[in-house]
Amino acid sequence: MAENKDEFLDDIDAAETEAYESQEFSDEAMELDELRAERDEYKDKFMRALAEAENARKRAAKDRQEAQAYGGTRIARDLLPVYDNLNRALQAAREDGNASTALVEGVELTLKELLNVFDRHGVTRIVPQVGDRFDPKEHEAMFEAPLPGTKAGDIIQVSTEGFMLHDRLLRPAQVGVSSMPAN
Repeated sequence: MAENKDEFLDDIDAAETEAYESQEFSDEAMELDELRAERDEYKDKFMRALAEAENARKRAAKDRQEAQAYGGTRIARDLLPVYDNLNRALQAAREDGNASTALVEGVELTLKELLNVFDRHGVTRIVPQVGDRFDPKEHEAMFEAPLPGTKAGDIIQVSTEGFMLHDRLLRPAQVGVSSMPAN
């Protein structure tokens, strides 16, 4: 009986040791699972932060590019009346036969230099001609009038030229448009 008792106690000790070791293994497995989950969470946060930093870099590059291209919009708009006045002065001097040729040449050179500055900075003129079709993306209708020999929507008069800065409209060309009804 003592042998059975000793064997029984040995079996209990072995079972307790096995249970303890399996609990130890399961605690280690749980801790390992927790560490893996934490690692995955940190990896996800890192990848999101990396993507956010890349997006911020791209936005900054785009903003910098736009600022470089369109940063001079205000000064370009402010220079448009200068162009208009020089153009009017040149037309008036040509119409008036008494203007000195030196004055006319000076105004022409000044106007040409202003257009060169515009070109260097991406400012282009919109110069519609009488008979062209009205385009609301580039033209502003100042009036409509029925003019025989034209079709509705044809430009019948150009008041002022328009200007673009790269692909943006600075000022539409101001025009008169035919409202001649279709026959």
